[in-house]
Amino acid sequence: MLDGDMRPNLPQATFVRICYNLWSRMVPLRIGNLTLATPLILAPIAGYCDVSFRLIARACGGVGLAVTDLLSPDACLRETPKTMELAATCEEDSPLSMQLYGGDVRKLCDAARWAEDRGAHVIDINMGCPVDKVTKQDGGSKLLCDPDRTVGMVEQIAKVLKHTPLTAKLRLGWDDTCIVAPALARRLEEAGVQMITIHGRTTEMRFTGEARLDGIAEVVSAVKRIPVIGNGDVKSPQDAKRMFDKTGCAGVMIGRGALSQPWIFRDTWSYLTTGIIPAPPTITEKLNMVRRHFYNLCEWRSERAAVIELRKRISWYSKTMNPCRSLKEPMRTVRDRAHFDEICDRFEAWRTFHDDEVRAGRRPMLSPRDEPIEEMQASG
Repeated sequence: MLDGDMRPNLPQATFVRICYNLWSRMVPLRIGNLTLATPLILAPIAGYCDVSFRLIARACGGVGLAVTDLLSPDACLRETPKTMELAATCEEDSPLSMQLYGGDVRKLCDAARWAEDRGAHVIDINMGCPVDKVTKQDGGSKLLCDPDRTVGMVEQIAKVLKHTPLTAKLRLGWDDTCIVAPALARRLEEAGVQMITIHGRTTEMRFTGEARLDGIAEVVSAVKRIPVIGNGDVKSPQDAKRMFDKTGCAGVMIGRGALSQPWIFRDTWSYLTTGIIPAPPTITEKLNMVRRHFYNLCEWRSERAAVIELRKRISWYSKTMNPCRSLKEPMRTVRDRAHFDEICDRFEAWRTFHDDEVRAGRRPMLSPRDEPIEEMQASG
C-alpha cells in the first residue's frame, strides 16, 4: 500500500483512477477460467475478420483474444458451407471467441453447445449489431429493447455450457431515450455473463459521431466483478490509452483500426506497457502481410475467393503503403494467384528502386497521385 506522503498532488478520485488503470494493465485479463496474454481484442467485423485475417493480426503480436464473424445459430446447427467458413479456425488462432446472434433461445442454447464442442474458448452473444438483417431476427442490438427477455435468455444459455465462459457485446442502447447498458450489464453479470464488451454508441448512431467514453465508464461502474471491454474509435495506441484512462475499462476491442494496420495490437501493447511505439513495419513486411493474407484465403477458402477478397481489401492495406498506386490499381483487377504474385513482385521491385533513389537524394518521394504505373511496370 502506498504511503500517503508519496502520493502525487492530485485529487483523491483522480489518483485512485490512475492507480486502477496502472494495475489493470499489469494484472492479466481473466474471462472466467481463461487468462489472456494482453487485454486487447480483435473485433468481430462482419465480412472482414475470418481466420485468414485473424492469423495476420496474431502473427504481428499483441492480440489477446479474437472473435469470429457473427454466426447464425440455425446455420451453425445445419453446418452450412458459409457458416463453416466463418467458424473455421486452427491451433494458431487461439484463444478464440465464437459470436452468436439471434432471438431464439432454444437455437442459441444448441448453437452455444455446438461452439463449445468445436473448441471455442469463449462464447459471445451479440447484443450490439445495428444491421437490419440481424435486428429483424430479434438479434443484435434489438435485444437491448427487452432487457427482461434478454436476461432470461442469457440465464438459459449459461446453464447449458459445461466450462466455456459466456460473454456479451452491447451498445449503450437503442437510442438516447433508451440507454440501458449500465443496468443491463449489471443484470447480465448476475445471469452468468463473465465479460461485457460495450460499444460507445447507440443503435441509432450506427457508426456516426464519436464513441461516448462516459457511457462506457458508466457500464464499468455498474458491474461488480467481471471485466468490461471498451470499443469504438480506437485507431491508434494513443486512442487505446485514452479509452483505458477515461473509462477505467479492463480491456480494449479494436475493429476497423486493425484492417489497415494489423500490427496495431503489437504497437498498442508496447505503448501501454513501455510508453514506446515500435517502428512501423517496412514496406516489404507490409507487402508480405498482403501476400500471406491472400495465401491464407487460398488455403481456407479458394483461389477465387482470395481474388475477390483482395480486390476489396487492398484499399485498406494501401492506406499505410503509399506511394502504392502501382500495387492498388492492378490489384483491383487481379485474376488469379499467378497474376497476384506478378503484381506483388513488380511493385516490390519498383518500390525498392524508388526508395533507394529517395534515400540517395536523387528524387523526392512521390505522392500517390504522381506515381506512374508505367514506371513500375518498366522496372519489373
